[in-house]
Amino acid sequence: MQVAELDLDALDPPPCTGSRAAGGVPAHGVLSLRPAPGGTEVGPGAVFLLVRHRGRPVGTLAATLPDGVDPARFLAAAARERLAGTAAVRGRWSGAAADRTAHGAGPRHHRAAPDDAAPSVAAGGDEQRPRPLRASVVVATRERPGVLGRALDSLLAQDHPDFEVVVVDNAPLTGATRELVERKHDGRVRYVREPVPGLAVAHNRGVAAADAAVLAFTDDDVVADPHWLTALTAPFAEDSRIGCVTGLILPARLGTPAQVLLESHGGFAKGFVPRTYDPARPPADEPLFPFTAGRFGSGANMAFRAGALRAVGGFDPATGTGTAARGGDDLYAFVRILTDGHRLRYTPDALVWHHHRETERDLRNQAFGYGAGLTAYLTALVARRPGLLPALLARLPRGLAHARSMTAHREAHREAHRDAERKAHREADQGADQGGDQGVPGQHGAGGHPWPRSLSRLERRGMLAGPLGYVRARRRVRRLPLPWEER
Repeated sequence: MQVAELDLDALDPPPCTGSRAAGGVPAHGVLSLRPAPGGTEVGPGAVFLLVRHRGRPVGTLAATLPDGVDPARFLAAAARERLAGTAAVRGRWSGAAADRTAHGAGPRHHRAAPDDAAPSVAAGGDEQRPRPLRASVVVATRERPGVLGRALDSLLAQDHPDFEVVVVDNAPLTGATRELVERKHDGRVRYVREPVPGLAVAHNRGVAAADAAVLAFTDDDVVADPHWLTALTAPFAEDSRIGCVTGLILPARLGTPAQVLLESHGGFAKGFVPRTYDPARPPADEPLFPFTAGRFGSGANMAFRAGALRAVGGFDPATGTGTAARGGDDLYAFVRILTDGHRLRYTPDALVWHHHRETERDLRNQAFGYGAGLTAYLTALVARRPGLLPALLARLPRGLAHARSMTAHREAHREAHRDAERKAHREADQGADQGGDQGVPGQHGAGGHPWPRSLSRLERRGMLAGPLGYVRARRRVRRLPLPWEER
């Protein structure tokens, strides 16, 4: 499946019939159609499409591009039909609705912004906003110089006015990462070595090395949109109560069944609606708030106010990839920021393209890691902040009821999906069981994600393993000081 992005001048059908509209915009209103970073020219076949409105991401969809059509015109028509009725279609963003606060905010998983939602500023728009604070971008890596080089090229092309990039080489086996930084990016990227394995430990080393007021974190397997850092850091200048900001993550490639399945299940995206989570106003639609940290964002696209992150002790070094806990480092930090009284904002304007894992084995490991990281981070919270246990226990009954209703909905959707595929396969005389658990990226925002039971079982097994994994990991780092306290 191809991955592409389409930028529209307007989401209403263009009124003119000539070849060019006002200002040199084509009559079909398409400002640009291009492949995702690293992709090839868009051609016939299945397409996963990011739709932008004058630069701002507003939705995604899946479409099949026929032979012999104008790709831009065809995909523009499909996008307008799919996004009809949203605020973006009307092309007007209300300043009063610039950001939905999480309290009573309603659904979050739609793949296009609803009528009452609007970001605070359009990417490339002319609205005034405070100058972004200086930022340090921290990238932790281990023996992946090829993908790291691609990520660094995108980070150094950011339009942010004042930032640095810090690469943390985590428990390196060779000098390949140092060589890449010093040979290709000398003077533009800082190299830091962290000998203790673990993503959280590496991130804490980056926190100690960074010198900016805002600390942004991303992974070595992403390509950052040129406006990413500006959009990710802007909320800190606009609201002093913001302690953390997360952003939109979309797939850079969908070339294997495993990549398609992950994105069909929801991927890493949290939708196209800006949202602010405020501990003083718990959201009505989040029974476990603030412990539903997976709703807030992902570690490949997050930023923190430096003082706030250091004040809560940074990332728990016994969590994250590279430890027995397998994950949960980002979730732990999100909840610690919220429980310390800060707000957390999600902004879809801050976009990175993520290279999903390619094989079924990778996906199985990822499913197990999701489950382990979830319970590991909850164990970390209780271990480091025992006072949070009563609040967690008090939310469990409503949270479990909410989880059961979501599971029932997902099971019903899975069965309906299977019935539809069986019917289609019978009609095509292809057999009944081909691809029965595959979903379609771009459609999962409807609220149901086909997900194989085998992967669900792995997630549950991971959840059982997470607490013990955390205990084992914590023993290994028990005497490890926080890097910024070593000075």
